[in-house]
Amino acid sequence: MSVHLHDHVEWTDQLEPASRELLEHRWPDATKVFSGRGLDNYVKGAAALRGLGRGHELVDAWIDGAPQVAQEIGEDVVGELATTALMLASKTSGAVIELVLATAPTAARRLADGTLFLQYLQFLNTLVAQAPRGLRPMLGQLDALFGQLTLGGLRRWATWGAQAHRTNYEEQIAYFSLQSKESLAMLQKERKGTLLVDVQRRINMYLRALWGRNFYMKPTAGDFETRDGYRPFIEDHFIHLPDAYDAVDGNAGPVDATQLYRAAAAHAAAHVVFTRQPISAESLSPWQMALIGLVEDARVESLTLARFPGLRPLWASLHTAQASQGRTAGDWLGRLARALLDPAYDDTHPWITQGRTLLAEALPRMQADPHDNSVSWELGVQLAHSYRELTQGPAFQPRTDLQTAAYRDDNRYFWAFDGFDFERSIAAGHEPPQQLRKQVSLMEFVHELEVEGAGDDAQEIWVLGTELFPYEDLGVSFNQSEGREPVLPPVHYAEWDHMIQLERPAWATVQERRPKAGDVAVIDGILAEHRRLIGRMKHILDAMQPQGVQRIRKLEDGDEIDLNAALASVIEMRLGRQPDPRIMMRSVRKTRDISVLVLLDLSQSTNDKVAGQDQTVLELTRSACAVLADAIQKVGDPFAIHGFCSDGRHDVNYWRFKDFDQPYDDLAKARLAGMEGQLSTRMGAAIRHAAAALKAQRSSKKLLLVITDGEPADVDVRDPQYLRHDTKKAVEEAGRHGVMTYCMSLDPRADQYVRRIFGERHYLVVDKVDKLPEKLPVLYAGLTR
Repeated sequence: MSVHLHDHVEWTDQLEPASRELLEHRWPDATKVFSGRGLDNYVKGAAALRGLGRGHELVDAWIDGAPQVAQEIGEDVVGELATTALMLASKTSGAVIELVLATAPTAARRLADGTLFLQYLQFLNTLVAQAPRGLRPMLGQLDALFGQLTLGGLRRWATWGAQAHRTNYEEQIAYFSLQSKESLAMLQKERKGTLLVDVQRRINMYLRALWGRNFYMKPTAGDFETRDGYRPFIEDHFIHLPDAYDAVDGNAGPVDATQLYRAAAAHAAAHVVFTRQPISAESLSPWQMALIGLVEDARVESLTLARFPGLRPLWASLHTAQASQGRTAGDWLGRLARALLDPAYDDTHPWITQGRTLLAEALPRMQADPHDNSVSWELGVQLAHSYRELTQGPAFQPRTDLQTAAYRDDNRYFWAFDGFDFERSIAAGHEPPQQLRKQVSLMEFVHELEVEGAGDDAQEIWVLGTELFPYEDLGVSFNQSEGREPVLPPVHYAEWDHMIQLERPAWATVQERRPKAGDVAVIDGILAEHRRLIGRMKHILDAMQPQGVQRIRKLEDGDEIDLNAALASVIEMRLGRQPDPRIMMRSVRKTRDISVLVLLDLSQSTNDKVAGQDQTVLELTRSACAVLADAIQKVGDPFAIHGFCSDGRHDVNYWRFKDFDQPYDDLAKARLAGMEGQLSTRMGAAIRHAAAALKAQRSSKKLLLVITDGEPADVDVRDPQYLRHDTKKAVEEAGRHGVMTYCMSLDPRADQYVRRIFGERHYLVVDKVDKLPEKLPVLYAGLTR
């Protein structure tokens, strides 16, 4: 890639003369911050923005701002900035896009991290949809806002204003321009004490003064939903500190945010200096890992205090555990952590005393080889074994029993998880090695072929892009001849963890399966049994059919004059009365434009019989779907019927009984007849997969109708709230993409949770399950009217 501007003449010729002159003036500065490829993207971005036809001011803002953004946080994010500007072109005016580009250097300087800047661009895309009139005044106040708020705080402040003033544009503008009392009150509420960007230079100098070397720090933003944020952590030799800290209560009084930053940075730097080798988590329980991590924290702090004893009062002031606390395992961890750091802390419990004694005995060994962390493993395991005997304390809960010292990191830096899965270890036992899916060519596959599929114990699965057909039996694949399903690629989805208020990326795996075919006569029998219901539904369905072109009368502004209304107005004028000005009419074409996906919960509980009935929940669900499918087909709406169940987060089974592009024929009916109930209900992943199918439809209205007989649950989840919160998050995500989700629950106790998951008016609890075939088509008619 060339660094000379004249080599990009094919792009610069598209610019207006004023923009070309500005580009020539800025080019020397751009060559200092961009690589050859970055310069190429810089010029192409200017040409692309010129193609929007919004004036040269927009292009000039890009030419001025992009090099400044690259100088602050690197050139990798500049391409995303251009993409965001082009995406906003269809949603807002050129003046607003120009302001986005002009304020981008301010955002880059205040955020000081490429990842946070990309999250900021996503936030702008969301805000322009929620509060289009508020984006421009907010950008005008961006420097003041980022001077007081983190990115998470800015997002919460803006979201509150967008929801509170959704329809009142004047108040919306006043809120986002910081001219209303509500805006200033929310700003004060979301404001944090000290931002990392304001003290980062001082913290860097502080660490350099201690260790005589540079440490690399990055801000993190984990407080989009709450003000808590991430704990500090170390990854790839970068020290990640929260983007803002409030003052905290120490054991001797308040500790300001700057001191907290110093404590967190000094502790993380001690790990970087003294922790050179990872500690294997193989064969360790979560409780053992917690204590090994605590001892490793104490080890690096002891070695650091041997050089810099003045750090002890700073660290010790942030340990607030008291000797009287002992209700949870987290309390005991806090007491032990304080005892290992602070000799003045008075705690005579035998377990605490044992910890102090073991660390004191190991101190000469640690000083002899400061990089040997095997002592942490030995002491941690020993303390874990003696805990129950000496304390009779409560069991350890990994999600809630955390150290209370705010400055300590999460210890991910020194753990090596070889063949170890933390979540499965909670339930006890190790997870078997994950199967490797390998895409191969046809010749590789044929030369090594023994069987096309593989069992659950196979370590490697070879996958072809299409099914394989033997030469001697054309038209029938190996899968069909052996009764096997084709191996489809899995789809991974994130899951929301409400305890840490973060998404776990690629956490749940959806595996689509080929539905088994049953007897079509079963579905025909269901339709014959409910022929009276189908007859009653005919009148409702006829009313829902598109009515073609309709005339809307009594309009002041329309397409043509309504002669009857005009004549009536003339008569009124002749009589000396005030005429009705609504003498126009408009012809409107009435059409239905909706896609519907029915998502069925096919867990094991659907095999249970309904109280007082001979039929199971699954049989009634099948009957309701058959009647509903027959009804939707008569209306002519595109629809699909899918089902799901799960066996842990790695195996969410998903079936497509009838898809949007498939006819509702005997094959679809046979698949409905063959549905079975099994395993568990990981609803969030299934809703995300179903919403992805709905988003591909071009209908203006999209409806996801979930039919379930119980709350979300799975075999690898103990916390009953975990999957409820994840499902709620999946419903919210679907709503942001234009998919309305409605739940029909067959659980009579569902009122306790279904309202919180799906929303106040987006659920129906069917107390009498045997009435499901009657209620489902009527519900559909009401939702799509």
